[in-house]
Amino acid sequence: MQLRYAFRLYPDPGQQTTLAKAFGCARVVFNDAVRAREDARKAEQPFPTAGQLSRKLITEAKRTAERSWLGEVSAVVLQQSLRDAEMAYRNFFASLQGMRKRPKVGAPRLKSRKDTRQSIRFTANARWHLTDNGRLNLPKIGPVKVTWSRTLPVTPTSVTVIKDAAGRYFASFVLDTDPAADAARMPQSDRTIGIDLGLTHFAVLSDGTKIDSPRFLRRAEKKLKKAHKELSRKQKGSKNRAKARLKVARAHAEVADARREFHHQLSTKLISENQGIAVEDLSVAGLARTKLGKSVHDAGWSSFLNMLQYKAERYGRTLVTIGRFTPTSQTCSACGVKDGPKSLSVREWTCTACGTVHDRDTNAAINVKTAAGLAVSACGAPVRPGAIPAQREETGSHGFPTGNCAA
Repeated sequence: MQLRYAFRLYPDPGQQTTLAKAFGCARVVFNDAVRAREDARKAEQPFPTAGQLSRKLITEAKRTAERSWLGEVSAVVLQQSLRDAEMAYRNFFASLQGMRKRPKVGAPRLKSRKDTRQSIRFTANARWHLTDNGRLNLPKIGPVKVTWSRTLPVTPTSVTVIKDAAGRYFASFVLDTDPAADAARMPQSDRTIGIDLGLTHFAVLSDGTKIDSPRFLRRAEKKLKKAHKELSRKQKGSKNRAKARLKVARAHAEVADARREFHHQLSTKLISENQGIAVEDLSVAGLARTKLGKSVHDAGWSSFLNMLQYKAERYGRTLVTIGRFTPTSQTCSACGVKDGPKSLSVREWTCTACGTVHDRDTNAAINVKTAAGLAVSACGAPVRPGAIPAQREETGSHGFPTGNCAA
């Protein structure tokens, strides 16, 4: 299974200038590729192939006076930028033909030098390497200081250097994990759990455990409001406005980092303690358009569920997703009688059939587990057939997880 391990980079001023040149060259090559294909489309001509674009936009362009500065950066960076453009078109056409399972994507657009996120990618043939003192040596950039939070389990296949909106630099390594090592890290478990995600509590488990919602965005609203107010008062195009924009970006980055860390810790804990996990297929995009939209975005349910999914695949756990229209909050988990819809203000209710008093969220979590086929009767037999966990030797995926690092 392929994963990304991200580490913070600290380039010196000279390396920052060189990286800025590399970001700019990669952006120019990408935009040239998009323009070449758009010109071919308007002229009703066949799209130029990747080889033709590489020869025209890189090899021949370096010999011209207008694009001679392309030779100041690694050729691998430029080739990877062309591959990004190729992949963007491939995803666009697959989306048009209905062959793409993920959300639909539009046609590739031109990149701007004012984009808050810049990145370049080095593959193995770029001859980048890690030095003896733990620095990342990049071609035509030099050894860059890295803060290592952990060791890399295997040799990476590529590294992407990223500059985010807050002005921070990261090195994102792509590597193939070892199934045997993953199996040793995560022992087998006989526990199963159902999860009901919410806003009052971030998650309520079928065993009655309630996990409070940290509300990272709500807690930082006062600081964010002050930073945005200072930004709005700065003259556009001034250096003070650039400093204020950076301050706003850093404040938002703190919120996003805290939320991501919370999701990683909770998802790893649930995966390590339970062999089977059941969740609901929430319509996050629809809920985000309601009056609760800010709280829905603050919770970050999609990110959390994506982490559960790729960690379950990695460690051989079973993750079962039930339909979003399953009446988990209307059904009595004791007798199975559907008691009708209830408003969000009703947090406890009594079943009219058996008289059992239910906590709304705990009852929903139990029903999620039962609907997924993970519930166990008093004699130890499954209540209904469920998904069978894949053996550890069979688990894995050739895709990338949504998270930017493994846990």
